[in-house]
Amino acid sequence: MFLNLLDAPRRLLALVALGCVALLAFGLYLQHVVGLEPCPMCIVQRYALVLVAIVAGLTAITSNKKGLITGSGVLLLLAGFGAFVAARQSFLQWYPPEVASCGRDFYGMIETFPLQRAIPMIFKGSGDCAKVDWTFLGGSIANWSFVCFAVIGLTALTLIARLARQR
Repeated sequence: MFLNLLDAPRRLLALVALGCVALLAFGLYLQHVVGLEPCPMCIVQRYALVLVAIVAGLTAITSNKKGLITGSGVLLLLAGFGAFVAARQSFLQWYPPEVASCGRDFYGMIETFPLQRAIPMIFKGSGDCAKVDWTFLGGSIANWSFVCFAVIGLTALTLIARLARQR
């Protein structure tokens, strides 16, 4: 089935966008129904997922090959960024910092500090980022987020390679 979708890149990109929307909806469910509060790194991953959904959706409506390749390239970069953040959070969960300081939340950091100070603070993580509140099949939300971003990135890479070979 996946190989059939590769023959229809616009359909595959629409499926990626739809999958991202479903993942975002699940994140909102965990936040508002289950009561899990997202940490700063979770919020950054959500933003990356929103951008992936937007780029995948816009690329899906593009009909020319160059637009599909460019959009898939941007998708690859965004998925790589999301995977990096998820991997960093997974690392913090596996090897929590000795001193867990629950500092400012994401928006507090952005509003209070200049961007060049806020970004390193976000990626440093906090006690909240190292906490595992929910698991599925032994993986935390950050672990599954990494898997999803990796699949999106591999899909984009495969699309780029396939489209580049076509005449």
